[in-house]
Amino acid sequence: MRRRDAKANAHARILEVAGARLRDDGVDGASIAEVMTAAGLTHGAFYAHFANKQDLLVAAFQAALTSGRRLWFRTSRKETWSERIERLARRYLNPAHRDDRATSCGFSALASEIPRSERPLRRAYEAELLQTLARLAEPCEPPVPDRAARQEDAIAFLALCIGGLSMARGVTDPALSDAILKACRKAAARLASGPAPAPSGASR
Repeated sequence: MRRRDAKANAHARILEVAGARLRDDGVDGASIAEVMTAAGLTHGAFYAHFANKQDLLVAAFQAALTSGRRLWFRTSRKETWSERIERLARRYLNPAHRDDRATSCGFSALASEIPRSERPLRRAYEAELLQTLARLAEPCEPPVPDRAARQEDAIAFLALCIGGLSMARGVTDPALSDAILKACRKAAARLASGPAPAPSGASR
């Protein structure tokens, strides 16, 4: 039993280190040797846990997204659709999340790398994306948009979050970076409140 526990603990350490390296340094930065050293394990011990690096990347990505999703959605109260979207936008589109890549959302951290990655990691990305969208579109307190509208808005909102955070990280001007996050939070609030009324006299 102790041996099994030790292996499980080692496995968890490897995933934690690999997940941080993957988000902070990208796919190439999460080398087997560096991950195992940082986890306090030998290189040879790696193959008791994973078949190859791709296997590690997929497992680390899934673990990071599962943990991040749990923290992102955590709430102690019931909320309307609008309240949910605005709360999640504040948690995602903020300077602290932008600046801490190692513990940040894997979707945004790897946004530019996933399209060039091998198929197993891309499949994991898609599966995690679908899980996140499903959580976003879960029923909420009235007034409740219909399911189709929730799903469509969930896609738009997640794209806004991932794209906005990636853009904010890409610029060198801190003021511009903060402005991008603020603009995206405002856009999320507009999305959550529904379409704006048509201007007076506009064609219908």
